[in-house]
Amino acid sequence: MPIPVIAVFDIGKTNKKLCVFNEDYEIIFENAVQFDEIKDEDGEACEDIEKLSNWVTQAVTELFQSEKFNVRAINISAYGASLVYIDEEGKVLTPLYNYLKKYPAKLKSNFYSQHGGEEKICLETASPSLGSLNSGLHSLRDPLCPLWFQV
Repeated sequence: MPIPVIAVFDIGKTNKKLCVFNEDYEIIFENAVQFDEIKDEDGEACEDIEKLSNWVTQAVTELFQSEKFNVRAINISAYGASLVYIDEEGKVLTPLYNYLKKYPAKLKSNFYSQHGGEEKICLETASPSLGSLNSGLHSLRDPLCPLWFQV
């Protein structure tokens, strides 16, 4: 009889892990991988979203096909300001930028000046000005993103 389990994906910057817990919260299966980073359009290091997506998809498929496990829930946690825009068909529209990537000064300046200033936006959104750590600003980077607008 399959064991009822909860699968937890812990997507870290360096290590990606899948931990499968039984009803007593004991880890009964674990898988960890590391992927080499790739370069974004600026030549800076970023996550290889294709490899990451393939690994998660394969792991989920194997879990649900396993006769050993009855997956009751899946949880995913990810590092930093991890955000990728996808279209209605699931196609990736933007890179998974590294949260340490320097945010373009001109883009930041134009955005804040068009919307009432940095302090006003930070107060209204309860979000400090942290450049690439602010995932909402990622949409301003890439014209393929449906939220992109010219600043």
